[in-house]
Amino acid sequence: MSLPFPPDVAPPQPSRCDVPCPTDFDAFWADTLQDVDATPLNAVFSRETLRCTDDVDVFRVHYDSFGGLRASAWYCVPKDASGPFPGLILPPGYIQDPLIPKDWARRGYAAIFPAPRGKVGNREQFDAGYPGLLTENIVDRNTYGYRGFFVDVLRTIDVLKSRPEVDPDRLGIFGSSQGGALALIAPALRPDEIQVAVSGVPYLADYLGAIELTRTYPYHEITDYLQQYPDRRAAVRETLAYFDCLNFAPQVRCPVIVSLGLQDNIVPPETCRAAFDAIASTDKTLYSYAQCGHDGGSALGFGEVAQQFLALHLRP
Repeated sequence: MSLPFPPDVAPPQPSRCDVPCPTDFDAFWADTLQDVDATPLNAVFSRETLRCTDDVDVFRVHYDSFGGLRASAWYCVPKDASGPFPGLILPPGYIQDPLIPKDWARRGYAAIFPAPRGKVGNREQFDAGYPGLLTENIVDRNTYGYRGFFVDVLRTIDVLKSRPEVDPDRLGIFGSSQGGALALIAPALRPDEIQVAVSGVPYLADYLGAIELTRTYPYHEITDYLQQYPDRRAAVRETLAYFDCLNFAPQVRCPVIVSLGLQDNIVPPETCRAAFDAIASTDKTLYSYAQCGHDGGSALGFGEVAQQFLALHLRP
């Protein structure tokens, strides 16, 4: 199978990144993962009979995550088909609530769509709101909202590996915007388990550079916060360095494709380019779309490219 060539469009110059990588970046995340690894997964799968179809079984999943939070997800698997199936994680966008990934199960995947803290199903335990998540405890790396949010998504790797119908050697991840950020963060933190990644318009790269390039939300939450607390800028910068895609990307070594839209006013294309450039993998391709905004080329066929790329590596 050969993939379509990227559009013949010059990508933007990368943002002028001033993102320090903390000296204890690796230790911080190793400690975080060690803490959660010591927590039993306690995954419970509830078959949703009314949501199942003739070709797809649908399950609601609940599992334990960082800080004792009980996270959840939708899980879909082909019905009456012989496995094992490749596993596919589909992390959500910033304001997107979890979808039921039946279409991916129909393509031959055991597909899981996480509902991390703050999403529908978990708001009783944690609800920073939208706007709100981006700046929740933003001056403390240990309690910053994204620390647990990232881990909630990473734990779905363990959920997939716990299933007998899933091939643990064929795991991939595909997301856009915030999901695109997590599609880079997951293979950076779990490099031995994620075999392939698709990152559409990756958010959370060069946060403080992004707020100089766009005036839209969600990034504008940081602008609002710094206007209210200008004396906290140094602390914000220090915290965000632990959660920036630019510091995760050098640890991404699996095959990966990235998209961006040159007309994107939500996630600046310059920051997407910077994230792509920082990826260490020797098997990486950037798809740049001149006439597209935050859809990142999905209106011009990037979704089909992503499907082919995943199928090439995961063999559903």
